[in-house]
Amino acid sequence: MIEAVGLTKRYGKTLAVNNLSFSVAGGEVTGFLGPNGAGKSTTMRMILGLDNPTSGQVRIGGKLYRELKEPLRTVGALLDAKWVHPNRSARAHLQWMAKSNKIPAARVDEVLETVGLTSVAGKRAGGFSLGMSQRLGIAAALLGDPEVLLFDEPVNGLDPEGILWIRKFMHRLADDGRTVFVSSHLLSEMALTASQLVVIGKGQLISQSSTEDFVSRAAENTVKVRSPQLPALRTVLSQASAQVAEDGKALVVSGLDSEKIGEIAAANQIVLHELSPQTGSLEQAFMQITGDSVEYHTGLETEAAEVVAAGQ
Repeated sequence: MIEAVGLTKRYGKTLAVNNLSFSVAGGEVTGFLGPNGAGKSTTMRMILGLDNPTSGQVRIGGKLYRELKEPLRTVGALLDAKWVHPNRSARAHLQWMAKSNKIPAARVDEVLETVGLTSVAGKRAGGFSLGMSQRLGIAAALLGDPEVLLFDEPVNGLDPEGILWIRKFMHRLADDGRTVFVSSHLLSEMALTASQLVVIGKGQLISQSSTEDFVSRAAENTVKVRSPQLPALRTVLSQASAQVAEDGKALVVSGLDSEKIGEIAAANQIVLHELSPQTGSLEQAFMQITGDSVEYHTGLETEAAEVVAAGQ
């Protein structure tokens, strides 16, 4: 488990992380979300001992990172895909890391094969594309077969096939009981990858919950209804105290579930061509909940937030 308690970090007059407390358990993928400048990268750096907290602490399995002996055997991390000496080969880079933590040399070829880099293992890392560098960073994170894994924007530079591979791979790691903590700005991908979320804004905790609860709490569920008798249907649904809006040749109904809508239509002999529940998206929920925590607003962002708040 990763456990942060009262984690605070100041850079001069700037408060990057403010009394942040959260926990990340094993066996699930936990997404780490927040607007740009929310303090996600600073928090990850403090978890790994790369930055010292101004106050508070974060422990991994009950220990501070600096207390871990041969830390790569406990924690694997990908924070910067280009953190590799450009003249070193992929294999040489991993061999150096393995030797520093007394990891068997044979493990290097195992992780290279796992991430699909065996054919380019002898090539200079400086010539790698961003996607290949991401794979090398993941190989480095896996090198010590750790129980805890941290990934910061792991799908950057990957094509759709690579993104799907990362998603399935993270699920496998979690299924093995490992702790997987991943930061990403790709909310649609996080909705498919993470079952738990830690959401921060302006360095403070906004929410820690399951992804499902986070979305249902913020985004209103509606029902899309199509019928050749829309005017009559709209009238009877409004009489039942539903909120009804038009969406092209369909109605979007809130305040009633699909079963109740179907019963009302049947009672009034109204034919239905479609009756489908519409659940909110992680993106909608994120915009609604973190809107006050965005440091720099543009007109487009403000307009989008207003649309989401209006349920359109």
